[in-house]
Amino acid sequence: MKTLCSFATLLKKNKPLIMGILNTTPDSFSDGGKFTTLDSSSAHALQMINEGADLIDIGGQSTRPGAVEISAEEEIRRILPVIKYLRKKAPERILSVDTSKAEVAEIALKEGVAVVNDVSGGQGEALLEVVSKYDAGLIIMHKKGSPESMQLNPSYEDVVGEIKAYLTHMCDLACSAGVSRDKLVVDPGIGFGKLLEHNMAILNALTEFSEIGYPVMIGTSRKRSLQEICGTGTPSQLEGATCATTALGVQSGVTIFRVHDVKANRQAADVAWAVLNNKFVKPE
Repeated sequence: MKTLCSFATLLKKNKPLIMGILNTTPDSFSDGGKFTTLDSSSAHALQMINEGADLIDIGGQSTRPGAVEISAEEEIRRILPVIKYLRKKAPERILSVDTSKAEVAEIALKEGVAVVNDVSGGQGEALLEVVSKYDAGLIIMHKKGSPESMQLNPSYEDVVGEIKAYLTHMCDLACSAGVSRDKLVVDPGIGFGKLLEHNMAILNALTEFSEIGYPVMIGTSRKRSLQEICGTGTPSQLEGATCATTALGVQSGVTIFRVHDVKANRQAADVAWAVLNNKFVKPE
């Protein structure tokens, strides 16, 4: 049986990493309600692993625009069964928990989850303490406003510069709280308190986020900005558009790609990496 490698070790691999999205929510923007039972969520997680996901990101709280916050107890109820299942059935696969609540993160980390994907951007002192306590990985994302209001006319004078400054500051705070520097990742937060022009500016400046000094993750999968560009009203029809941003991200030095459609984005990332490095990615 393969053993679980550390998140820090995974980040050092010279290859793009695919993070498969597992929403156990009834109200996520593109797949809400599809994976709310253990049977459906576990089957989907195993499918994503078979398709090449390096990590599985498990979330019980929707962060779509307009989403209402649920209790920590409800969030735990949604995610805990599939976490326990995957730790038994796929012990070699790194799991992350998509939460901003310290109590949810602690329960998940106790069960063997290795990473906290914090859409609040590391703003909770208690959450940083929990991540430090378990020596876990932390993904710090930029977000402007709360899910209920973040898309109500967000504005920036310098969107890239402001995001870089924010992420730099929050990473400094995380390190001061004891979070391991080699387990930190930054995410510019495409679609979180940003309009189309802001998201396009971020995608045009992806190389700049690596200057912060940490691996970069992006989450463009099925986002509204891609819908606006492609003119389609259905998020599930945006597989090709998401793959385009994945290939762009590989070229721009992005490390992790958080996606719904694992197989297609695995292929896009591997081909882009092979072309960029003039060699083939051999399956492990």
